[in-house]
Amino acid sequence: MKHVDAVIIGGGPAGLAAAIELRKKGIDDILILEREKKPSGILRQCIHDGFGLTRFGETLSGPKYAARFVREAEALQIPCLTDTTVLEVTPDRHVYASSSEHGMMEFEAGAIVLAMGCRERTRGAIRIPGTRPAGVYTAGVAQAYINLKNKMVGRKVVILGSGDIGMIMARRMTLEGAEVLGVFEVQPYASGLPRNVEQCLNDYNIPLSLSHTVTDIRGTDRLESVVISAFDEHMQPIPGTEKEYECDTLILSVGLIPENELTWMAGAEKDPGTSGAAVDENYQTTVPGIFAAGNVLHVHDLLDFVSLEAEALADGAARFLKEGSLPACNLAVRGNELVSGLTPSRISGEDDVTVSFRVRRPLRNCTIELVQGDTVVKRRRMPKALPAEMIQIKLKASDLSQTDDLEVKVTC
Repeated sequence: MKHVDAVIIGGGPAGLAAAIELRKKGIDDILILEREKKPSGILRQCIHDGFGLTRFGETLSGPKYAARFVREAEALQIPCLTDTTVLEVTPDRHVYASSSEHGMMEFEAGAIVLAMGCRERTRGAIRIPGTRPAGVYTAGVAQAYINLKNKMVGRKVVILGSGDIGMIMARRMTLEGAEVLGVFEVQPYASGLPRNVEQCLNDYNIPLSLSHTVTDIRGTDRLESVVISAFDEHMQPIPGTEKEYECDTLILSVGLIPENELTWMAGAEKDPGTSGAAVDENYQTTVPGIFAAGNVLHVHDLLDFVSLEAEALADGAARFLKEGSLPACNLAVRGNELVSGLTPSRISGEDDVTVSFRVRRPLRNCTIELVQGDTVVKRRRMPKALPAEMIQIKLKASDLSQTDDLEVKVTC
């Protein structure tokens, strides 16, 4: 067993940003554990640009964005064990991991940063009926085949789900010479960012059909066709609307799930609104000394927010390592019926805090109020709010009460 001040699980944008910021705050004994052969996470396969405008003030491709953090971590001589799988995290901050080079390893950590990211929902998760032929991929897997392995996954494509990666793959497949028959979304609105609807679909004349989804998959060895049906406002298929599309490839972009098996193993409580850990204003989970940030905490719309959130986490983690504890956060943070994915779930009222959330459906001319007791701490008017876009509101400690819970109210 080896003692390490800060063990960071995940060498993607969140883990790297947290490690670099911890080093800058005087924490020298840091170790990153990464299951892939190289750090940088999913960004290696995201060759499109659009990253970095918020964090660096310029647009970068995924590999270039990641390379900036990788180079800085290397310059600071922060060790990273790659090709290493973390098997267990305990409530007393022991980390068990395994690699082909080092075998079984045990680390006793002063603090643990959970930065495992998220995974894609599969066909099984959304229960699409039909046969099980080759040619059905999640969007991330299809992207990896094309961008990392230089292998074309198909020539006649249907895309289910209008998540950002699904729309980006619609454009990518078109640029590679495939025919994208359409993008189909079961919700009555696009799930991804409006800019991706414009740049990835409209600019390439790829049709987007809302309130439609796949209700049957057909084919024996290889996918031969899918059946698309219209859905009503109760999310039920409308009889007589079925239409068959001949295709050899179905790409699924139907949501992301925070990768939290290790989080629950460590004893952290779950936030039902985010499907990630319940954290306080310091990004500390309900287990002292265990922190979480990035897509393992809640799925972000912009990668820049992942890095910025991990850097903010480093403030609390460094303070915990130096002082042995953090101030109690006893004030609950709650949202009304239009609020989704709200973090943090607890605050102290003594420090500045950034509240992040989404709305549950597209809204126009809405008002956002952050309220403690009878006091409106902050009010913001928004001409438009979309579920695809995370809303972040910064609050000053001087504006907060230390006795009343905080409620986020969205009204139209």
